[in-house]
Amino acid sequence: MPEKIECSGSDHETVRVVRVGDKDSVPHHEDSVAVEEPLEIRLGLPEAGAIRHRPVSITMRTPGNDFELAAGFLFTEGILGSSSQIAAIRHCGTGASASNTVRVDLVAGVEVEINRLERNFYTTSSCGVCGKSSLEALSTGAKRVTTDPGLRVARGLLMSLPERLRERQSTFEVTGGLHAAGLFSSDGELIALREDVGRHNAVDKLIGHRFMTDSLPAADGILVLSGRASFELLQKAVMAGIGVVCAVGAPSSLAVRTAEEFGVTLIGFLRDSRFNIYSNPERVALD
Repeated sequence: MPEKIECSGSDHETVRVVRVGDKDSVPHHEDSVAVEEPLEIRLGLPEAGAIRHRPVSITMRTPGNDFELAAGFLFTEGILGSSSQIAAIRHCGTGASASNTVRVDLVAGVEVEINRLERNFYTTSSCGVCGKSSLEALSTGAKRVTTDPGLRVARGLLMSLPERLRERQSTFEVTGGLHAAGLFSSDGELIALREDVGRHNAVDKLIGHRFMTDSLPAADGILVLSGRASFELLQKAVMAGIGVVCAVGAPSSLAVRTAEEFGVTLIGFLRDSRFNIYSNPERVALD
């Protein structure tokens, strides 16, 4: 395991609001909102006995699990392939922004493809990064997902997963404003869950956790998303070798094509005792 020095900020804060109802209003009511702050991810590249800092990305995220977010991002972008390549992860900002910069120092001798970092330096909490270069990077850097040939997930189990995810969203319970990504076993056990104001950040935190504990690929795991399924989220699932992806919301056309090409079972609109299977339905037991 790499050296870790982390301090986490709060994931929610209290604000004053005017609460308006059908008949009256409360002018000085307190409410909790999810925190959204920038995080800069840097690479520390050993050169001639010193560390050269290389900015990688800025993303808007909810503080907490920043190291997992940084490691997960670097893994799902194809920059890192093993946690053994990381010498240390630490916050390295100064002053008020001390917790909003994370530096991932690499082990001496590790070479990375810097060109993979050039597709987009800035990402938002809502959209992440995408585009033609994303497709090219995925097609050249990812392998088709393979699972146990006998893997079949029961329809009833799938229908129960959104509620199981919702029950464990502690910060959403307080703020109502965070996305969640949960990894379940094929028999419905919750393995790990992460929340964030950005759906792609929640997935990167989850995959970063598995990456840093050398628990990838997660071929027989089920990734459950609290919102929609976009290309970028399918990309991350493919990189982590996850065989089944379920979304409470709708998938995009590119997400469907990505799932078909890389052998992922993609399920959308998983709510209200129904769902659609968009690709590789053989992993779902409908009987």
